[in-house]
Amino acid sequence: MTQTRDDELIRRIAQKDQAAIEALYASHQLRVHRFILRRVRSEAIAEELTNEVFMEVWRNAGKFEGRSSLSSWMLSIAHNRAVSMLRKRREEAMDEETAAAIPDDSDTPEVETQKADKSALMRQCIGQLSEEHGTVVDLVYYHEMGISEVADVLGIPANTVKTRLFHARKKLSELLIAAGVDRGWP
Repeated sequence: MTQTRDDELIRRIAQKDQAAIEALYASHQLRVHRFILRRVRSEAIAEELTNEVFMEVWRNAGKFEGRSSLSSWMLSIAHNRAVSMLRKRREEAMDEETAAAIPDDSDTPEVETQKADKSALMRQCIGQLSEEHGTVVDLVYYHEMGISEVADVLGIPANTVKTRLFHARKKLSELLIAAGVDRGWP
């Protein structure tokens, strides 16, 4: 259903339908923003790059070929924007804090605190991975993408994604153990 809706939206955006870009923004902005925020670790920069992604979608909707999902195409644009920005601003200090996990309202405050602590440790450990490994982990586990989708977003072969994911899991396991995080969730 979402794929059909996205296909219709991108067709309308290619015809410069303002309502269609607004609908696309409403349904995908948070996902794109969080993806970028995990890369750049700055709320202001993430907001700016998110807007740039949707501007690029607006300008290039007619060029979208549909070889991947619209979501994958937008995350690919987001990835390229974030990488370009990081290259330009490598010497600037980045904000070390990342987006906090959205708390489950049904949890008790104690469980929420435990989850937040464990989530923060998990993000810290992911942040210690190389950029290549961290990006693959982010796309597979936080954006629930398959290997082929990740390969499309990053513009690399699927086997390279598999190799990076294998090494990222191994390193992440070592980092989590060193940080005292067990495998269970509170």
